[in-house]
Amino acid sequence: MRRYVIAGNRKMNFTPSQATAFINEIKPMVAGKDNCDIIFCAPYVTIDAAMKAAEGSNIKIGAENVHFAEKGAYTGEVSAQMLKEIGVEYVIIGHSERRQYFGETDETVNLRTKAALAAGMKVILCLGEVKEQRLAGITKEIVSIQTKLDLADVSAEDMKNVIIAYEPVWAIGTGLTATPEQADETCGQIREALCEIYGAEVAEATIIQYGGSMNEKNAAELLAKENVDGGLIGGASLVAEKFTAIVDAAQ
Repeated sequence: MRRYVIAGNRKMNFTPSQATAFINEIKPMVAGKDNCDIIFCAPYVTIDAAMKAAEGSNIKIGAENVHFAEKGAYTGEVSAQMLKEIGVEYVIIGHSERRQYFGETDETVNLRTKAALAAGMKVILCLGEVKEQRLAGITKEIVSIQTKLDLADVSAEDMKNVIIAYEPVWAIGTGLTATPEQADETCGQIREALCEIYGAEVAEATIIQYGGSMNEKNAAELLAKENVDGGLIGGASLVAEKFTAIVDAAQ
């Protein structure tokens, strides 16, 4: 059975002191709720504070991005080895905002993914279609191609450390949400692409989250779908009560 993973993507929110206060607020609210993994992926400068606050709890702290080089002249970037040394276990790669605003491509997403896996980290790999592609009826082709390009040269063994987050880009930060049926269908199409690459066993074992404006109101219906194994949560991860409600839906 695949395990639910509920991950909060903090984006560019919370200072270190605010991150500490939030983790301290939510810790007792999610304590003992162990039917899912709970992760908060935080901006680099808040990771240390968040990790200290989460110590001894069932909350894990991740990063929002990672560079593909071990070191070098890459001003402003952070390597997988840097994150690994401070105890970061998870990292988001290929988020739609990274692709849209910062020039991420399937090639660079693939390089970052392989670098993180080589360092022993777990990857939350984001992919999904834009509105024009959804309207053109080519969602299946787009997510299949992205899956194959983003995971090029990633082994079946390494897939044990890969979570895929399906992001319908048209639903990110817009208040729009794919219907549960659309989410299930597209997550299933990603699983079909994984089956083509790795076979049925890996495809069935891979956790696929939904990452398009999941919130406390729609989480239960989305999580009830066969191919939706959790959520990558944006706005609702900034409010303790809303995020906790999503964790409760996964119980």
